[in-house]
Order: sequence, then C-alpha cells, then structure tokens
Amino acid sequence: MISVALFNNKGGVGKTTLTYHLAHMLQRLGHRVLAVDLDPQSNLTAAFLDDEALEDVWQESNGASGAEEADQGAPTVAAAVKPIMEGMGDILPCRAVTIAEGLWLVAGDLTLSSFEDRLSEAWPKGFTGDPAALRTTTAFHRIIQAAAREVDADIVLIDVGPNLGAINRAALLAADTVLVPLAADLFSLRGLRNLGPTLRAWRRTWHYKVMPDLPSGIDAPAGLMHPLGYVIMQPTMRLDRPVRAYQRWLDRIPQVFASAVLDEPNAPPTGRPSEIATLRNYQSLMPLAHDARKPMFDLRSADGALGSTQTLVQRCFQDFQSLSEKLLKRLEGLPAHTS
Repeated sequence: MISVALFNNKGGVGKTTLTYHLAHMLQRLGHRVLAVDLDPQSNLTAAFLDDEALEDVWQESNGASGAEEADQGAPTVAAAVKPIMEGMGDILPCRAVTIAEGLWLVAGDLTLSSFEDRLSEAWPKGFTGDPAALRTTTAFHRIIQAAAREVDADIVLIDVGPNLGAINRAALLAADTVLVPLAADLFSLRGLRNLGPTLRAWRRTWHYKVMPDLPSGIDAPAGLMHPLGYVIMQPTMRLDRPVRAYQRWLDRIPQVFASAVLDEPNAPPTGRPSEIATLRNYQSLMPLAHDARKPMFDLRSADGALGSTQTLVQRCFQDFQSLSEKLLKRLEGLPAHTS
C-alpha cells in the first residue's frame, strides 16, 4: 500500500475535485482505493456522500457511544480521535464507507478542527519520546493504516486542507508521497515557496528529533512525504487575465518547484520534469456532476450532458485516465517500500 497526500497551502486550486476524480479513475483502472478526508472542511466527504448519507454519518459520529464505535468502527476521523481529545484513551478504529466495489471513503467531519490544539501541544512533547504525545501525533497514520488493511487498499489518497497547521503536519507525516495541485498564478508560486521548506523542516524534525527516541510499540509513520510532482489546474481564461499572463506564471513554476520543493536550486531552467499533467477547465461539467452525484467523466445525456458537452465529458475521461496512468508510473518508480 502506498499513500498520496494532495496538498497545496493555497486554497481554491481544485484539490478536492482532483482527489475525488483520481479516486474514481484509479478504481476504474483496477486499483483498490481508499480516499481519506483529513480536511476539517470535509468537502471530499460531501462530494462522495449525498446530503442524507452525510447527515446520517455525522449524526452517528455525534451520538454513538465509545463502546459502539469500538465495536462497529468510528464513522468519521473526528470520532476516531475523540478518546484522545477527551483524554480517555487512544484512537478507535475508523469504519470505511463503501462507495463502489474497490473504492472506499474514510469520512471527514467539521469537528476535526478541534483536534488542532491537541496536535500542537503534542508535537514538541514528542521530541522527548512522550508516549501519549506520540500517540496523538501518529493518530492519523494509525487510523489510515488500520482502514487500509481492513479494505485491502493498494492506494490511499489523502485530502488535506490549505494551510500549514498542526492537523496538516500530522496528515502529511502519514503520507508516503505528496502531489501538488497548482494554478498558474502568483499565489501558487508564493505558496510553493512556503510549502517546500515547511515539508523539509517537518521531515527533518521527525527523522532526527522524534524517530531516534521513539518508544517501542508505537506504530509511527516513516515521514517520507516524497514529492511526486504537480498538476496544473487550468483556470477559465478571462479578458482581464489573458493567455499571455497565464503562460508567464506557467513558465516560472518548474524552476520554483525544483528550488522550493525539491531543494534543487541549480536544476536546469528548461523542461518540466515535475509536471505530471495540465487539466483543462471543466467548469460547465461541475454543476451537472454535482447534481448527478458522479464524476464529471461519467456524465451521460440523461444527466444533462448533451451535444458538445458530451464531447467535453469524453475529453475529461481521457485527461483523468492519462493523469492516473502517469501518477501510477511515478509511484511504481519510487524505491520499494510499504507503509
């Protein structure tokens, strides 16, 4: 099993949409996929589940007793970490929701945001090998590992929020690899300059301050966070943002990614070795897909995808299939390991 966190500390780049469609396409290509929603906004969970199912999951998360959750599995990540938050014990197993054959979801919950302070407090205490602090810091890793084993997943996609806070630190430490969705604009470039050094600092701290004194018996992540590359999420071109301006930012991304994220400031200024794909804008398909509760590339005429829209649906399928195949090739090219 290998895990991929989709992360950009700049919001609004289409990260959750990318995660949702990658999960469906990877499953379509024959992989057993577990999608994990570690963004307290829970947009990935809302994409997978309709309002009725979502309400049921969140009501169960609020109302079930610890004994029931221990027996049946916690319905959300927030419910799984509730014993830690309340100082009553360790994580509960988290029940994965079946979306389709070969595709599962570990549901998120808005109440997960209250775990931020507990994670912040635990981080420095883990430097001394404090077992309770390390159980807190490794909670997401252990929840993901248990859920992935339960469904025998071979790929885990982790959706995280757009910030560099404690929740995302714990989520990214649990990830073997990191895929970065980007927009071709100044904000994404600025975000990359923050993202790269922060990931390296977290990795160094984990490897040199935490792992050497890690108590036996605590299942801790390797903290690899290997950068896979980036995906350009193409915006809608507007008269006030012409193609020339878009291209200017696009041309700067490879060097900034190499320097800031890969720590290769002397990388050749030509070529785009870290760019996995550029996804066109499918804005006209999004409302149809939302109403139909399915990926954009699965829309049919009965869903309102008529005429030229059906051509865009086919292109969308081809684009995500190509992206998924390229992503799989990069994953296969990594040094052999399992989480």
